[in-house]
Amino acid sequence: MPKVDVLFAGVPVTDLEAAIAWYSSVLGRGPDVPVNDDEVMWQCSQAGWLYLLRDAPRAGRAIVTLAVADLEAVVAEIGARGLTGSPIEKVGDAGRKANFADPDGNAVSFIEVNAT
Repeated sequence: MPKVDVLFAGVPVTDLEAAIAWYSSVLGRGPDVPVNDDEVMWQCSQAGWLYLLRDAPRAGRAIVTLAVADLEAVVAEIGARGLTGSPIEKVGDAGRKANFADPDGNAVSFIEVNAT
């Protein structure tokens, strides 16, 4: 497989406006790119983008995981914006994660991987 230069992770939603509000709270800002009436995008890293797409038949089945350096700080920031997820849990010997669910039930997790 050739090297991938950019990753786009798509999340199908039923109500785009409600999803934009929720993801804006989780990510701490509004979308970076309003693509069209049915799609918006956030740049989450230099080469990683998260996009929402109005697509009711597929909504609620996405799984998105974002790796962060300080999981407690991220969960606290999201909590300060009024959203709560699951308690932080240990994942194997090398990491921890916190899970959230958007209005459609799409899974959005934040993980912290410990250096070994």
